[in-house]
Amino acid sequence: MLSDWRKKALSALQGIKMTSDFPMSELTTFKIGGPVDLLIEPENIEQLSQTIRFCKAEQVNWMVVGLGSNLLVRDKGIRGIAIKLSGAFAEWKIEGAKVSSGAAVSLSDLAKATACAGLTGLEFACGIPGTVGGAVYMNAGAYDGEISQVLTKATVFDLKDGLVEYHIPDFDFGYRHSRFQAAEQIILTAEFELETVAPESAQGRVAELTCKRESKQPLELPSAGSVFRRPEGYYVGPLIEQAGLKGYTIGGAQVSNKHAGFIVNIGGAKAQDVLDLISHIQRTIKSQYGVDLVPEVKVVGEE
Repeated sequence: MLSDWRKKALSALQGIKMTSDFPMSELTTFKIGGPVDLLIEPENIEQLSQTIRFCKAEQVNWMVVGLGSNLLVRDKGIRGIAIKLSGAFAEWKIEGAKVSSGAAVSLSDLAKATACAGLTGLEFACGIPGTVGGAVYMNAGAYDGEISQVLTKATVFDLKDGLVEYHIPDFDFGYRHSRFQAAEQIILTAEFELETVAPESAQGRVAELTCKRESKQPLELPSAGSVFRRPEGYYVGPLIEQAGLKGYTIGGAQVSNKHAGFIVNIGGAKAQDVLDLISHIQRTIKSQYGVDLVPEVKVVGEE
């Protein structure tokens, strides 16, 4: 039976794609998570603005989800609204060495497309499984590359001020950090400045990094990538492996046998299995090495 606010949403937000009780396991790379009350997929700024106004008026909790590559949703799901940008937000354009992208674009797809177009600068991102918006939010990086090295402009929807543009001096980038993490804003678009090279050069780098990633990471099983932030002076994977935790399993969650920095879903894992395994790893590493491991996976949903 639909709650009152959901009935109002179906009426107030006509024309915007909506799905009730959508299983979040289908929106996360972990393949874990209970249902969200309402999934809304705005295709343009007006539909997004309309959705946010509704959430404010009805005092409904909401969150933005991308490809769910850094997200663990608890087993009871999410009370409120999940907003998944689509339509115009999932398009990109290449003009010379300048690349404009919507926040919902797959970062990996964009990295491969720019390499094919003879542009260099985003090859490091060819294996990062999130969206452009998520990458800007987290200052995503890999193989000595980071979003901060190529991003020149971002447009956001500010909950108070509407559309706002930010440029290079404004981003406050750090390790897996940007200004957007402390702001009530939704990243809408991003602009990158790349460099022109022979397409085979950029594509060769993509092929090299793809091979390296496939040989070292457990891509054959659902996961949320690296579970913990890198503590100063250590590498997480070797630290967990040295502690004897490689392959350690709770329920359907396991410390990957291929890369100990990953927790994988070996089948039927619950969010609680993952959370219990994270806690066990943290206690073990703290006990053996005195190191505090901080998760970089975002945990959401009803306990």
